[in-house]
Amino acid sequence: MADVHKYLGITTNMPSHCGKTDVNSTQLLQLSSPYAVLGGGGGGGRRRARVSRLVSFSATHRLHSKSLSNEENLKLFGKCSNPNGHGHNYKVVVTVHGEIDPVTGMVMNLTDLKEYMEEAIMKPLDHKNLDLDVPYFADVVSTTENVAVYIWENLQKFLPLGVLYKVKVYETDNNIVVYKGE
Repeated sequence: MADVHKYLGITTNMPSHCGKTDVNSTQLLQLSSPYAVLGGGGGGGRRRARVSRLVSFSATHRLHSKSLSNEENLKLFGKCSNPNGHGHNYKVVVTVHGEIDPVTGMVMNLTDLKEYMEEAIMKPLDHKNLDLDVPYFADVVSTTENVAVYIWENLQKFLPLGVLYKVKVYETDNNIVVYKGE
């Protein structure tokens, strides 16, 4: 290992009485890299960033599982299981991430992201009854968790692979779901 360190110009400055360490030569190289602190990773020091955009939409839904009786649904979901439904003014924050393009200075063109969000979120969900107007929710309970999953899956159809970082859905100011595709 000393030959590798000498070749790479790495010195550990560890006194001989320190004994073995848990740091190998690869880790030392990573730690000695000027990009380790900056979050870059070689490649000429390209910078990465996250960009977020917010949209709001209004929709109605009913929290109701077809697997449960009406009594069980009422006990589980309370007033949110009202047969006539109830509505929300949802807010959705979509975050993408990637390298900052050295020519444009952008991770992604926000005009493109706006159009993708219009197609993936606004057109299918705004001023809709989620349970009746959105086929996805015919057999899926329209919880905010499932709304976030739906939005993630819809956005994936428009965005390059690996660009979508997270979807954050505000059902109310107090009820918020974050989904990262996991």
